[in-house]
Amino acid sequence: MNAVARRFTVATLLGAVALAGCQDSRSVTQPASLRTASGVASGSDRSPAVAPAVTIFASGLNNPRGLKFGPDGNLYVAEGGTGGTQSTLGQCPQVVQPIGPYLGSPTGARISKISPTGVRTDAVVNLPSSQTSPTLGVLVSGVADVEFIGNTLYGLLTAAGCSHGVASIPNQVFRVNVNGTWTTVANLSAWYRSHPTANEEEADFEPDGTPYSMIGVRGDLYVVEPNHGSLDRVSLNGDISRVADISAAMGHIVPTSVSYHGDFFVGNLGTFPVVPGSSKILKITPSGEIMPWVSDLTTVLGNVWDGRGRLYVLESTTVPGNPTPMTGRVRRVDPSGATTLIADHLFLPTGITIGPDGNLYVSNVGFGPPPVGLGHILKIWIN
Repeated sequence: MNAVARRFTVATLLGAVALAGCQDSRSVTQPASLRTASGVASGSDRSPAVAPAVTIFASGLNNPRGLKFGPDGNLYVAEGGTGGTQSTLGQCPQVVQPIGPYLGSPTGARISKISPTGVRTDAVVNLPSSQTSPTLGVLVSGVADVEFIGNTLYGLLTAAGCSHGVASIPNQVFRVNVNGTWTTVANLSAWYRSHPTANEEEADFEPDGTPYSMIGVRGDLYVVEPNHGSLDRVSLNGDISRVADISAAMGHIVPTSVSYHGDFFVGNLGTFPVVPGSSKILKITPSGEIMPWVSDLTTVLGNVWDGRGRLYVLESTTVPGNPTPMTGRVRRVDPSGATTLIADHLFLPTGITIGPDGNLYVSNVGFGPPPVGLGHILKIWIN
């Protein structure tokens, strides 16, 4: 793949949405626009006997991304935020055009807490947010994911660091304190600079990285970084170690999402323009062995297991070419490897989790057009 095509990765998904999605912005607030699965998708998909209901669980979010339920029964949602205006040109290496240079803010993002009845309140505010150059459509990133270890909430910053216009705060894993403040656990910006992967792509290289997904396993946090292509372990005392250099085994495939089911299962976004069926789920052992597990997927941005050993995969956009609103979908992978279409016609979804009620919750309009506040959480009833 040539350099021009390769540079269209995670950042380009946002920009293309900002340009292509404006015409659909009115539909995202209307539950009637959400359609459940009614037909057979490509490949080995088969329709469920009864299509699940899809409803809006919560709204008023700014570019929602990863989400998890806490031990208190509330849903916690990472948000990309509102972007920024600060430039760091001349202070440090910048992301190359057309993705960079970024503009940032140390206070544009947040983590929201959503009650079981769908009421949103702030869990953490004043977190960094940044946006790409206007050439790419002014796309926004901020907090990428959240996770609990015990009763403590942890967050993953993807919009910070000097190359994102936020010189004073690095990309990192942080801990949320009981008073709503936050404390750095591990400096990921420094780690990515000092521990390069084998196949970093110069045409879209992000010096501070763009970590996207995080999961807790046995008291440690595991982070997937798409731009450099790695799965890394972060201990709660701040130590970082590499589990797998995905780029060395698979090239520049843009790994994005991680779940755990005895092994790690990592989905990849791929590069743009979209080629349906070109993404996959990789199985990565705790020792770092990488092997393909499920193929024929498209632009994977999330995956989560249910209590019956079935994996649910979130595909953000599924038609050829540029990212296209209302083409996102959720597919279930059964233990036999067969895939079932669960829900489709989603508006550029970006994160998925399973609730204590056994149903799926999806960040919808995770990449979207202005104004802010159009993002929402969908509940997909699968029980």
